[in-house]
Amino acid sequence: MRTETTTQARSEQQASLLRQPRAVWAVAFACVIAFMGLGLVDPILPVLSRQLRATPAQVELLFTSYMLVTGVAMLITGTISSWIGPKRTLLTALALIVSFSALAGSSDTIGQIVGFRAGWGLGNALFIATALAVIVGVASGGTAGAIILYEAALGLGISVGPLLGGELGSISWRGPFYGVAILMAIGFVAILVLLPPLPRPEHHSSVLDPIRALRHRGLLTMGLTALCYNFGFFTILAFAPFPLGLSIHGLGYIYFAWGVLLAVTSVFVAPRVRARFGTLPTMYAMLFLIGLDLLAMGIGVSSQMTLVVAIVIAGAFLGINNTLVTTAVMGVAPVERPVASAAYSFVRFVGGAVAPWLAGKLAEWFGPSVPFYVGTLAVGLSMLVLFSGREYLRKV
Repeated sequence: MRTETTTQARSEQQASLLRQPRAVWAVAFACVIAFMGLGLVDPILPVLSRQLRATPAQVELLFTSYMLVTGVAMLITGTISSWIGPKRTLLTALALIVSFSALAGSSDTIGQIVGFRAGWGLGNALFIATALAVIVGVASGGTAGAIILYEAALGLGISVGPLLGGELGSISWRGPFYGVAILMAIGFVAILVLLPPLPRPEHHSSVLDPIRALRHRGLLTMGLTALCYNFGFFTILAFAPFPLGLSIHGLGYIYFAWGVLLAVTSVFVAPRVRARFGTLPTMYAMLFLIGLDLLAMGIGVSSQMTLVVAIVIAGAFLGINNTLVTTAVMGVAPVERPVASAAYSFVRFVGGAVAPWLAGKLAEWFGPSVPFYVGTLAVGLSMLVLFSGREYLRKV
């Protein structure tokens, strides 16, 4: 009888999760496209290196400039949103992404692309910090359900991005950049039409609010944990395509499978595992498994099959961990959600920005296995940081 009741409750919860206002789906669609931008360039990284005569470390700067600007800009997202309102902030963000992705596609040097990716990162910062707060505020079903929708959009975007990037990249390396511009323009129209004007916050946010929020040890712990964890994440996402040695299509298919697992586990597996084992124990387990996966990639770097299997399997661990981290951040600090999101993202993006570039340099200096070993150590450090702040994470 209890099993039937539990099953019925889960079915009702999933049904209510899908019954959302059109505005939520418009923002979720734009989120999918925004996160596509992260993995869309993945399959063309080796091609960019060859055709633009750039080293892997120089190509990795596409990720570094993007994340660095995204992280720093997180400090102003709350201020801008509080002055012009959430809807105008989202539209401004999408307009920036459309412009800079199109400019990147029109570039002729790796330096130009890196620069335009930085502008893209500014738009991305304004969008992701505001989008999560908007979805949480507009969606039905509570905060947990809204975060699952957000993570679903993230996973879908990351999974479809490499597949679409592989198809467009096989035509020209410029194709993925133009593809993002077109899709984001569609997202701009969807939000313009479907998202109603949202009330501005009662008080204007300060640039210093996210910095002050980091005084809360729980939020700082989650930010530093994600900073270290990002080293492993971006080693898998941004560096692994180089030692794989696959074609553009091959890379697109591998990272599509990786992203599908990430999306499925973030939406369907993470809530159940969290309910059974708790947030922190599950995060320890996922970080440990991600570390083992990176270690296996370092040991088997000369085996294409080992790398392929390890990349795809990593998607499951990353999906569960991403959902748990986002849920924890939203509940751990006694500040407004946009401020908490901005503070957390500032730490993890700015700190993690060096990871892609460093992975390329380590490979140049010491060999292709070393970036994976460093990623393993960084993920291990994230476990220690999480453990050190456990007393401040009791509420999650």
